[in-house]
Amino acid sequence: MTNRYMDGDAAAEMLERRWFAALKAASAARAECEALLEAIEMTEAAWAQAREQLVKLESLRDTLGEELAEMDWQPREIPLDPVKPGVMSAA
Repeated sequence: MTNRYMDGDAAAEMLERRWFAALKAASAARAECEALLEAIEMTEAAWAQAREQLVKLESLRDTLGEELAEMDWQPREIPLDPVKPGVMSAA
């Protein structure tokens, strides 16, 4: 009868050890999940900020491109009687 009691004690101790090991593993997994969630939130915030900057830069690029295109289509003024350097008029 003593053996049965000792076997039960050993089994209970083994079960308790397994329970503590599972508790420790679950705590570590929870901490990792929380760290990853924080990293995801920071990454999403950085991504949103980068997208916003991209939209602004693309808009600026398009506006400047339109201005350049308008300048290319406008006739340039060519002076009819260019004044030569060093020549003064009597008027």
